[in-house]
Amino acid sequence: MVATETRPPEAPARAGWSLLRNGWRALTSMRIALVLLFLLALGALPGALLPQRSLNQGLVDQYFTDHPTLAPLLDRIGFFDVFAAPWFAAVYLLLMISLVGCVLPRALEHAKALRAAPVAVPRNLARLPHHAVATLDVTSDEATAAVRARLKGWRVAESPDGISAEKGYLREAGNLVFHLALIGLLMGFAGGKLYGYEGQVIVQSDGGQFCNTGILGYDSFRAGLRVDGTRLDPFCVKVDDFTATYLPDGQASAFAASVGYQSADDLAAGVTTWRPFPLAVNHPLRLDGERVYLQGHGYTPRFTVTFPDGQQRTGAIQWSPVDVTTMLSEGATKFQRPGVADRKVSGLAITGLLAPTTSGGDVVTSVFPAPDDPQVAVDVLRGDLGLDDGRGQSIFTVDQTKVDSGALVKVARANLLPGESLRLEDGTVVRFDGVGQWVNLQVSHDPAELVTLVFAIALLGGLLCSLAVRRRRFWAKITPAGEGRALVEIGGLARTDRAGYGEEFDRLRADLLTRPSTRKDS
Repeated sequence: MVATETRPPEAPARAGWSLLRNGWRALTSMRIALVLLFLLALGALPGALLPQRSLNQGLVDQYFTDHPTLAPLLDRIGFFDVFAAPWFAAVYLLLMISLVGCVLPRALEHAKALRAAPVAVPRNLARLPHHAVATLDVTSDEATAAVRARLKGWRVAESPDGISAEKGYLREAGNLVFHLALIGLLMGFAGGKLYGYEGQVIVQSDGGQFCNTGILGYDSFRAGLRVDGTRLDPFCVKVDDFTATYLPDGQASAFAASVGYQSADDLAAGVTTWRPFPLAVNHPLRLDGERVYLQGHGYTPRFTVTFPDGQQRTGAIQWSPVDVTTMLSEGATKFQRPGVADRKVSGLAITGLLAPTTSGGDVVTSVFPAPDDPQVAVDVLRGDLGLDDGRGQSIFTVDQTKVDSGALVKVARANLLPGESLRLEDGTVVRFDGVGQWVNLQVSHDPAELVTLVFAIALLGGLLCSLAVRRRRFWAKITPAGEGRALVEIGGLARTDRAGYGEEFDRLRADLLTRPSTRKDS
């Protein structure tokens, strides 16, 4: 029998260490980094194709209504809140670790390579892809000086075997800058998500004001994971006027708002004047680390209600566009009768449609988005508006449960032009006074904005360097070939697959070997 050698079992601690080491090597390989980058891009697709709760809860609800079977399945795996899903965060974190573990060792190796001398002269230059040899009627020292002068701008090292030169180190540096900038870019995005916030607010364009003092001033607010909304940078904005320009076919050509603002320093110093600024689309107001964007606009119908006892109340609440082409809008303007104890029977709501440029006739619709000939088609409802129930409700609609239960009843319907009135059976008069405008402002705060910009520029610069720069090597052997003559043998090798070094090597050969006194050339 032949005896077989048995290996002793590996110690558990050593086996665990081997597993961790091999796992780290696999995670920090370029192949795994590319796979994780692909998975991150693939995982972000649902965030672009499906509605997200952080952006529009209404669209998510509508998707559940339209796809009652599929939507719950997608919701279980976080497809309606992709960028906050644990699996997306796991891929993001693994990609960061992989890139750092892959790039940093390469950066250290490149730093060592920058200090290292070029590769020594090969023993047989004839095996190189680019090779030439010639005998020149110059001394060895003169030939060496000529080669050294021609290789100006190259990294040159001389040895008894000959001259070594290398060029194109910027390619590897650009590659490293690209990957390091990619890490910085991802960290910038992460910092923006952690410490940034974004909010939207509707402001009336006839002098309406907004101050960034807390989240209660916003209509919607999306905070970063490390933002609680209590330490916002204070500033104030006042919208003096809004102008929209339309083409004859109704397409918008320009939006502009004349605003005034007070910065944090102005508020701290007690400054009461407003600094003017022309706010426009793609021309935000930048102050105190925030950016204020002009996102959209709409119309605000003004109604005056005169109650039977002579008291008047005027309401101007924004209505929401239902057709962005013609700006046909709908909404609800709500009133409570003053001096009446039972508010559940005295509430008044004016709901319906607003046409900026009316089509006329019994059925009101809009034919142009500008407020050239406004008209409203309204229903007047009386009863319990639900304002004292302790539950939030939309400013654009009435509580439909009150209508269904009969607590809110329609008492009149009419089409009104500016200045026209509607009289109810109890003597209450509802007058349509005219139309104002509102603007939708978005306030964005991203503390990593500058960092992200710098890394984005560095990423593009590194990518251009890695694509445009060619890494190549050059060697020359110079030996005496008799009195006053020297045998010069040169060779070249490209470190990249890109073409172009052949032409450069031909120029080197022409400058160094092609002379009237050349004895031999191959």
